[in-house]
Amino acid sequence: MDAIQHRDVVVIGGGIIGAAIAYYGAKAGLELTVLEKKELASGTSSRCDGNILAIDKDPGFDSQMSLKSQQLVHELSKELELSFEYRNPGSILVCENDVEMEAADKWVKSQQAAGLDFKMLDREDLRNESKYFADDLFGGLECKTDSTVNPYMLTYSMFHSAEKMGARIHTNTEVKHVSRNAATGQFTIDTDKGRFTANKVVNAGGVWAPRLGEMMGLDIPIIPRKGQLIVASRQQPVGLRKVMEFGYLISKFGGSRTVDPLTEKYGVALVFEPTESQNFLIGSSRQFSGFNTKVDHEVTKYIARRAVRFYPKMADMTIIRTYAGLRPWTEDHLPIISRVESAPGYFIAAGHEGDGISLAAVTGKLIEEMINDKETCIPVEPLQLSRFKERVAMG
Repeated sequence: MDAIQHRDVVVIGGGIIGAAIAYYGAKAGLELTVLEKKELASGTSSRCDGNILAIDKDPGFDSQMSLKSQQLVHELSKELELSFEYRNPGSILVCENDVEMEAADKWVKSQQAAGLDFKMLDREDLRNESKYFADDLFGGLECKTDSTVNPYMLTYSMFHSAEKMGARIHTNTEVKHVSRNAATGQFTIDTDKGRFTANKVVNAGGVWAPRLGEMMGLDIPIIPRKGQLIVASRQQPVGLRKVMEFGYLISKFGGSRTVDPLTEKYGVALVFEPTESQNFLIGSSRQFSGFNTKVDHEVTKYIARRAVRFYPKMADMTIIRTYAGLRPWTEDHLPIISRVESAPGYFIAAGHEGDGISLAAVTGKLIEEMINDKETCIPVEPLQLSRFKERVAMG
């Protein structure tokens, strides 16, 4: 491939965000090429759970964005040719004490006020949910609209349909440099497989988005945050849907919980998710340790201990494997889905932390709408890159 290849739109990143952009872009008639440095879904998209959640989103803009994504994924389950293990069982958060129950009650009321399908659960509801729950749990809450997918399959399924509609996908193609000609507005993308030119570029690089941004002299404030998961074999039907502890919200948004210091330090909070293959995933942890994806057995131990706190009978179950992935974190827990004022034609779709699977569909749709100068399906002001500069100026 020596000749320079010109494209209308080049998307950098072959994870689930790149897949959603390729799918919605190709469907809207854009001429798209995706460049991925390894294999498709080889990064964060293959090292995470597969939830399309509103239960853990701040009431208001966050939960409305998730709700929109849930609706889109529901449509994708009918539109896409390859099935991606879509199920729609809802999810629950469980509370350990009175303080959490009070906070949960406030959370539910504010979500209901925002029009979401939430309700409180008492001890009896938990017993009906699963006989494996610890007896001393106080109750919890439920979000009816939450669904679950196989993130790997959803990524492939969107890419598969995008290719059929004319998108081109280059795997094992690493982007080395990106520049923009100010006079013509055209981008040049140099890769280890040759040179591309493009009218528009979308940076969907996940945790690598800042490195791609640096090539253009942009500061993209995304930091990798490591998360670990355990895969265990489901000898008994422990539960049929996603369960998290209410403390997960507190650890996600940086509040303090009444747990031992190491559980706090590693950001460990119970996440339990049955998979279609009859296993279940147990998480989760949150650590800033650069780009290191090595499994830390100390952290695994605390995740397992936390799981047994909520499901005492789980202590005897078999662990199949453990793995770690990086989540692209931003300080306000919202992704960057944005045009870049200083480089017209350059777009960013990254920084989803643990919500990339949840928000992939709405992200793909928004980027397509921005590229085609359409009215967007949700407001994009809170997602702009410029919000960070404004904050620095204000601070």
